[in-house]
Amino acid sequence: MGNGYGGRPAFEIGAVTDIRGGTDSVREADASVQWLLQPRGGPQLRGPQNFDRSIREGIRLAEFEHALGEDAEQLKELFPDGVARLWGATPVKKETHPKGAALRGQKVGDEVLFYAGKKFIAKARVLGLLRNPELARAIWGELEDGRTWEHIMALGDIFEFEIPAEPILTALALHTEVRYLTLVRAAERRRQLALLDSLVGGKMTAIGRPASGGAAAGAAAKLGRQEFLSALATLDTSVPEEARTHHGSLTLLWSISRLVSGQSRLVPWNDFRAEVGPLLVEFGGSGAAAAPEYPFRHLRSSGLWETEGVEDEGLGSASAAVPSAESGIAAGLRPEVAKLLKQPLTRAQAIGLLCTTYFQDVDQGALLMRLGLAGYAHASGNAGEEVEGRDGEDETTERGMRRHVTSARPVRDPRLVEEIKRLYQHGCQVCGVRLETRFGHYSEAAHIQGLGTPHDGPDKLSNLLCLCPNHHVQFDRLFLFIDEDWNVRRSGDRELINPLIRRPEHVIDERCVEYHRGLCGRSRYSLGSD
Repeated sequence: MGNGYGGRPAFEIGAVTDIRGGTDSVREADASVQWLLQPRGGPQLRGPQNFDRSIREGIRLAEFEHALGEDAEQLKELFPDGVARLWGATPVKKETHPKGAALRGQKVGDEVLFYAGKKFIAKARVLGLLRNPELARAIWGELEDGRTWEHIMALGDIFEFEIPAEPILTALALHTEVRYLTLVRAAERRRQLALLDSLVGGKMTAIGRPASGGAAAGAAAKLGRQEFLSALATLDTSVPEEARTHHGSLTLLWSISRLVSGQSRLVPWNDFRAEVGPLLVEFGGSGAAAAPEYPFRHLRSSGLWETEGVEDEGLGSASAAVPSAESGIAAGLRPEVAKLLKQPLTRAQAIGLLCTTYFQDVDQGALLMRLGLAGYAHASGNAGEEVEGRDGEDETTERGMRRHVTSARPVRDPRLVEEIKRLYQHGCQVCGVRLETRFGHYSEAAHIQGLGTPHDGPDKLSNLLCLCPNHHVQFDRLFLFIDEDWNVRRSGDRELINPLIRRPEHVIDERCVEYHRGLCGRSRYSLGSD
């Protein structure tokens, strides 16, 4: 947005690619995302009406063609269906005002939290920034002093919810009300993400979610990791709780398993019915009717799924209405979703998020085993193949006595095992216990991101923890995870266990920790209830 004051800056959109590129660029951009606390405005400023029109319904660009000016091309690129979600802010009278700092500091990729009536009511992603007084006047009019809401944010990935604002504002050490656009820097946002997630609890409604076909495909092409995982976490938000099944989430998990095993992204209807039908019977939820044509058709509304060879009305509610295999009808994940899932971190986060959000009442180990994803039920590689040992354990005891392990495990450097134990003097990094035996102290070296398939973590000191046997088992079995502030928490309810004990000379690879956190279903994108 430039400095926002020295003339009219060009439309800013280029940074969108920074948060939707490869794994490294996504990670770097995620770390730099800020919060923009945005008041919706009261009735006197037509805040509720403007929110309904500009955010919920969207602005039809064709109606404001005369005012788009040089921003027309970029807005149409961002919103290929012709319906834009826009929100504006008035310029400040004094550049020293905190709102002025927010206008100067905001950037593409930031997250907006809308505030009204002492609550946060929605969040959105900044897709583009522009300054267009003519467009603002055409949409929202102007104030008595002639100012208009000319600092315009183009928004996407919008979710509505309703949570009290006070806990977050207090944690941010801000005023108890949001009176003007307020910028929260990236580091502080990261510290408070868990608090936001716990307050939201996954109860969100998506606005403007891409649908199937045409314009939706263009919008979905901009899908990034955060948008993808948020979509996974909110599949059933519009369905009453008593009517929810595992049909959509189970189908998506099955689709991921196909990608992992190297099968094609799209699957013909007859094959889909033959494979997904039995899964729905076995894992689809208590009393749920096994109707594979339902996810085959309705998953398109998630923006993650597509069908080929069928019109919207081509699949009836009864399976008898589904054309034969010769008709060429097929369905599967969108190409951009399949591309994201080729990234090991995104894949682990997606599987962990689906399991913890939708299958808490299901034997997840049995489900993952059934789908050929058993390795994702365990933090160490080659899960299910080890008989005695756990990932990272010694082959030799403290006194040099050998023990027999009948499993096939990746080759690991025993010197690293000895080094991590020496650093912590066999003290567990979770509980601090130094387990005594007849022959001295005992501890186990645990790889954070498992070495073997499917995790393929690095055999480095930065990917190791020194743990007692109990916490090693719990860490490997995904009962424990390490949050972004280096606290060890329970995966099920995020209850704090202890701060992770760390030595200055032991630099832990945050990417490995993020991978393990994703397996536990507790990545920063996880929106399930705590």
